[in-house]
Amino acid sequence: MTHIIAEMTGSIQGGLGCLGAAIGVGLVGFKAAEAVGRNPGASTKILVQAVIGMALAEAVAFYALFIK
Repeated sequence: MTHIIAEMTGSIQGGLGCLGAAIGVGLVGFKAAEAVGRNPGASTKILVQAVIGMALAEAVAFYALFIK
């Protein structure tokens, strides 16, 4: 019985970590699109910062999935 509860706890941890990463990537993409709409001339710089921000947000998902 405790083995099943331990597996469920790990699954909840991984799911919440991935949910947080998905929300983070969505917010970064939303704000990057908004910033390009306000200043199209800076789209290259905004794209670089957005990709770095998305990569850092995705790292949270890997930590949640692999470090249990």
